[in-house]
Amino acid sequence: LFAALWIKLGKREPSSPAKFTWGLIFVGLGYLVLAFGAFSSGSDHLRVSPMWLVMTYLLHTFGELCLSPVGLSTVTKLAPKRIGSQLMGIWFLTISVGNYIGGQVAGLFEKMELPFLFMMVFATTAGAGLILVFLNKPIRKLMGGVH
Repeated sequence: LFAALWIKLGKREPSSPAKFTWGLIFVGLGYLVLAFGAFSSGSDHLRVSPMWLVMTYLLHTFGELCLSPVGLSTVTKLAPKRIGSQLMGIWFLTISVGNYIGGQVAGLFEKMELPFLFMMVFATTAGAGLILVFLNKPIRKLMGGVH
């Protein structure tokens, strides 16, 4: 559906940095939904509707579809032909390093209340997305006309 959306938009299709921005914002919003769901369970950890998770997964999927395939495509477009496969490997390496760092950071939050934890993840992810809003133009200039 997202590929069809990009094609349908034609010349109005967002640039790769703009898609990354949307991806970060969608992922951040998914954590905001989790924060509200965790808050609604209260300190008694009452059961909540599974729709909180459904909405979170929906937003995270939208975010992932704006990040992963766009990142792969951008790497192949921007990489010099002779080192394209190496840069693709570096792309995947950065993902694995990010997952490792995320796991290490998550170990620090065992004592943290869930609503606060989810709000912190929302703030950092959506905050990075908002920073990227202001960096879109300079990044597009660095891309040398590659969309």
